[in-house]
Amino acid sequence: MNNEISNKQRNYTLFVLVLVFTSSHVDRQIMGILGQPIKESLLISDTQLGLLTGIMFAVFYATLGMPMAMWADRHNRRNLISFSVFLWSLMTALCGAASNFLQLLLMRIGVGVGEAGSNPPSHSIIADLYPPEQRATAMAIFGTGINWGILIGFLIGGWINEWYGWRTAFVVVGLPGILLAILVRLTVTEPPRGYSEALPEKPAPPSFWSVARFLFHNAALRNIILAGALISFAGYASIIWVPIYLVRIHELGTGETGSYLALIIGIGGALGIYLGGRVADYLSSRLGQQWLPWMVAIVSLAGLPFLYLAFTASTASSALWAYALPAALATVYVAPGFALIQNQTPVEMRSVAAAINLFIGNIIGLGIGPFSVGFFSDLFEPRFGIDSLRYALMTTLVIILWACWHYYRTGVFLAQQKPVGT
Repeated sequence: MNNEISNKQRNYTLFVLVLVFTSSHVDRQIMGILGQPIKESLLISDTQLGLLTGIMFAVFYATLGMPMAMWADRHNRRNLISFSVFLWSLMTALCGAASNFLQLLLMRIGVGVGEAGSNPPSHSIIADLYPPEQRATAMAIFGTGINWGILIGFLIGGWINEWYGWRTAFVVVGLPGILLAILVRLTVTEPPRGYSEALPEKPAPPSFWSVARFLFHNAALRNIILAGALISFAGYASIIWVPIYLVRIHELGTGETGSYLALIIGIGGALGIYLGGRVADYLSSRLGQQWLPWMVAIVSLAGLPFLYLAFTASTASSALWAYALPAALATVYVAPGFALIQNQTPVEMRSVAAAINLFIGNIIGLGIGPFSVGFFSDLFEPRFGIDSLRYALMTTLVIILWACWHYYRTGVFLAQQKPVGT
């Protein structure tokens, strides 16, 4: 390669991308801790709240992610990430000015449009910086941005809401992202394509449909994409609705709820996702890459009974204690899934492959997951009253079982084939 990338530069780039991913999840997940006060202020239903937090956001986020990923495979990825951070941060701050459901919905769509340009190029850059045997760990470190984002969003959002109201909370978490966008543009260096594989020249990017056909005809990739989408269905539903469940049914304040969940999901989940990546690299290097998905299936099944106890708990403390383990394990799937897709995909397809994965995962997980819980909560309300949200949350447990089946199938196919060479 013409330019040698130092370990310091590699690690700095990963650190900044973690900040970017953290910022996106602060702005995305703050709706969970602010959901109940927004519902009461704007007089909206749980179904409308599900639209704000789920499907309308996800449609624009996921759909625009694919053309932006194709652009990223052909042009400068750093500049796209910088612009995206600026846009979603500005739109998050503007959410504080919304006076009705439609205005807030349009602002949340704007956040989704901004976030569409961040993840696929970030995955591609990380894959260029780290070789396959280190990629799950690197992706796990990147993936901790989910949990740091939830920690910051829930903690700051919860207390700012109690002190100054939910509108101010949006402004406080949104504006710092504009400074982050400048930091990305001025300090991050774009790595050469295929650097970690020491490719002699930049491969020509294929068409979108070529990448789609490649993913569809690879049985392991088909199953890992569907498994990730289903497990994220349950995960996103919990992140949005568990805070509302604690505020509405167990009558905790948003500040108290945000503090507890910041510890449980933020710190516990970050530890879970990091250790998941390290264990995944260890198992795959010694026992075969089929253990990437099998590990996810095992930990997901382990959390199921605790989720049931959390959703049926009679007190806030028992709900929080039961929720602690599955919350810590909930994002273990992120690093093995991201790494497997990058490992199995040729260099010239990586941004678009990541975008297709994110499209399917976000439509099913981020979109339908929170929306379905809101829909079922309204559907069950005439019969169960305030407890309708408990039963709506319990519908997600079946989805986790379905996801585990596809993780198992992914491992079976991986055991039968060699990784795609690049």
